[in-house]
Amino acid sequence: MTNNNIAISVKDLTKRFGDFTAVDSITFDVRKGEIFGFLGANGAGKTTAMRMLCGLSYPTSGSGTVAGFNISTEGELIKRHIGYMSQKFSLYGDLSVVQNLRLFSTIYGLSDSETKKRMSAMMKRLGMDSMADARVKSIPVGWRQKLAFAASTIHNPEIVFLDEPTGGVDPVTRRKFWELIYQASSEGMTVFVTTHYLDEAEYCNRVSIMVDGRIAALDTPAALKEQFHADSMDEVFRIVAKDAQRTE
Repeated sequence: MTNNNIAISVKDLTKRFGDFTAVDSITFDVRKGEIFGFLGANGAGKTTAMRMLCGLSYPTSGSGTVAGFNISTEGELIKRHIGYMSQKFSLYGDLSVVQNLRLFSTIYGLSDSETKKRMSAMMKRLGMDSMADARVKSIPVGWRQKLAFAASTIHNPEIVFLDEPTGGVDPVTRRKFWELIYQASSEGMTVFVTTHYLDEAEYCNRVSIMVDGRIAALDTPAALKEQFHADSMDEVFRIVAKDAQRTE
């Protein structure tokens, strides 16, 4: 792999809070256009690592780049070149569909003309033209999820971070959401996703599994299943994380 093909690169990335090491010297690269699964039990260090990658927190030691920007010194530049979608908070329920898209366009610094162009394209792609003026809290959860993804990528970021984006929704809705992820990846967008659903790990190009602040395994789903003589990613995860000390 050449540097031109790398969207995210970290080496010995570490984050300490006092005497507690939340992220312990992790090293990995993510290719451009790759769907990269970032797995781990509660307390493994996933959220802390993701915050550093998104420019929301700075490492104690180690180095890394996201979209070509230094995670230790260029956090604000990183934020301008990524998208972020969270399970817990992504949309404003009392605003309409188009008002949400317009708001996120403004946050990401798009001009009025570019906002209109991209909103129109997004609405058409999602098949949501008839819902344009509907309040978000009144539309079905599957549509809200699609809209949240659209809002987080309306500025066409190089990388989108999805933090447990399918939590609390049914399997059919989850599968449809993954179709959006595949489409974004096929168009060159890098997708960095955390999930508690181990079947979703099968959809990723590569998967890392964090245990107690360290990356305990990293490879394609097929290679990991072969390595650990497992039939599923759920089984792989159970084997890799069986001795985890941090679970909360």
